[in-house]
Amino acid sequence: MPLIVVIDDDAGTRLLVSQVLKKEGYKVLSAEDGAKGLALIQEHRPDLVVSDVQMPLMDGFEVLDQVRNDLALAATAVILLTSLQDRSYMRLGMTTGADDYLTKPFAPQELREAVSAQLNKRERADAMRTQVLDKAVKVALDEQRHKIGALYETRMVKALSEQWPESGVNPENERFASATVLYADMRDYGLWTQALSSTELSEIVQHLYSSVGDTVYLFGAHYMQFVGDGMLCVFVDSADTQSVNHGLRAVRAALGLTTAAKRIDAHVQRHLADRGLPNFSLGVALHSGPVAFATLDGLIGRTGQTTPVGDTVAAALKLFQGEPRLEWAVAASVQAVRLVTGAVRTGQRALVQVPGRSQPIDTLEILGLQ
Repeated sequence: MPLIVVIDDDAGTRLLVSQVLKKEGYKVLSAEDGAKGLALIQEHRPDLVVSDVQMPLMDGFEVLDQVRNDLALAATAVILLTSLQDRSYMRLGMTTGADDYLTKPFAPQELREAVSAQLNKRERADAMRTQVLDKAVKVALDEQRHKIGALYETRMVKALSEQWPESGVNPENERFASATVLYADMRDYGLWTQALSSTELSEIVQHLYSSVGDTVYLFGAHYMQFVGDGMLCVFVDSADTQSVNHGLRAVRAALGLTTAAKRIDAHVQRHLADRGLPNFSLGVALHSGPVAFATLDGLIGRTGQTTPVGDTVAAALKLFQGEPRLEWAVAASVQAVRLVTGAVRTGQRALVQVPGRSQPIDTLEILGLQ
């Protein structure tokens, strides 16, 4: 509700103006002289001032001058009232910064129209300023995002080349007596492929790769490889991660992936809510044990690349394919949980019979960190 301050030393005029404006739904404060009126303006910062020109103590021109020279009040719309017909007063009022001028006597409709015009002008000006500001902020944020993105990519490439096994490392000699394998993949992937176009699905997978890749890198994965809709990671103890064992770092990464999946689900619900898609979620499997890396030399397009192999890897890859089917967000074998005993909260427990294994895997649900 717009606030209007009315200043007039004539009680009848002051009452008339106040009543007309109140009937229009405006909030009105009134004063009988310029000094008191200026005090109301400074205290309440109204949307509009309607002031008589000739008043005791401080006339309307002095009030106007004080308002225009106060940075906090300078944009306030001011309508001056006078019973004088002399054009010089009208010119003086407009040249000193009045927004409009009414001569007494005036009809209530004239007052309503003048007030409405000034308030509407203010709203349009505010809207224009907001639009200009929003555009400026958007441009600044876009520039900042591009700068940060370029810096992030540069640092990521450098860090990957330094921290992850690439050229200069003999993969044939990479064998770890103890490592934790993390495998995460999309649930209901078949439903997504049926409901979305290849372009839409590609966008979702790109969101997945970006989110989970950053999360896994953050917790110091020794190896990471995307496989279709899933991701295979290996965590090992090394010189720069001795303070936190590979099992706990893998659990933290797994929990981070569930958070990333929620963000992707929120994106899907905003942009693809009409497709009837299931909630976006990941199944994250953890298993610990020995892991070796095999070279892929000799395979077309695979020269110099490595892949983790062994029973530990195979068990993690198949854990969510076993029976009973697990609906947990994070499932960890007992071998993996032993490495983080006392550091995590667990939920349900199940013996999961996975394809290709004679013995079931004793598996626990990971709920969070202690």
